[in-house]
Amino acid sequence: MALTTSAQSRTSFDLKSASLPVVAVVLKTTDAAVFAADLADRVAEAPGFFDNDPVLIDLAPVREADEPVDFAALLATLRSHNTLPVAVRGGSPAQMEAARAAGLAAAPDAPPARAEAPVAAANEVREVVREVEVEVVREVHVEVPVAGPGTVVIDKPLRSGQQVYARGADLVVMAVVSFGAEVIADGNIHVYAPLRGRAIAGARGNTEARIFSTCLEPQLVSIAGIYRTTETALSDDVAGKPAQVRLEGEKLIIEPLRNPVRINPRETQ
Repeated sequence: MALTTSAQSRTSFDLKSASLPVVAVVLKTTDAAVFAADLADRVAEAPGFFDNDPVLIDLAPVREADEPVDFAALLATLRSHNTLPVAVRGGSPAQMEAARAAGLAAAPDAPPARAEAPVAAANEVREVVREVEVEVVREVHVEVPVAGPGTVVIDKPLRSGQQVYARGADLVVMAVVSFGAEVIADGNIHVYAPLRGRAIAGARGNTEARIFSTCLEPQLVSIAGIYRTTETALSDDVAGKPAQVRLEGEKLIIEPLRNPVRINPRETQ
């Protein structure tokens, strides 16, 4: 009987390796109040951004800080915004020990960042969302839940105050994104019309995401948390023209779409 019970216990479950997608929160301050205010501002820009997402806290920027991290306050703030803090990385030995005491698992440190090109231009401006003036109050919020990788297509114009979020998917917009509207996607964003509002691609940290538009005139573009506003004018080769936005290291690159496809109307007849 003992052998039978033991055999049954060994077959009641399997142990397998697994990967879990998480949202990385890169902590840049040990001031819990400042963090709470900044996170509230960020979430206000994209309601419903978090949906019980596992969170990894990256302490690398505050590793040398003299002030201790208040993990109790930090975790309470994250949980209040519908996230599930599960792990921590990049901290000093004391910070990691405090994090483990707060119930967080230790995760491997992030791989070294790719070498960056020299900071060239004053027109490469990075800002956090809370520093961007909000011109209008959103009137409509359309969230499009998607179970897995896919594409969400919007074929109607987005007016000022409207927002569309393609969770876990690419977003394709077939009409104008007006000034004051906002399009967000976890993957790429394609706008086959003037893009005049805000476009946020790779919203959950996908650094390979891109933004494409046949007429680039945005208020703000963002990929994986790196932002740029157009308070500094776009160059003539991309302003109001077919262009793409991509991430190179921690620098946004805005460049023309080379040889865009042109369809001869006669060929469609």
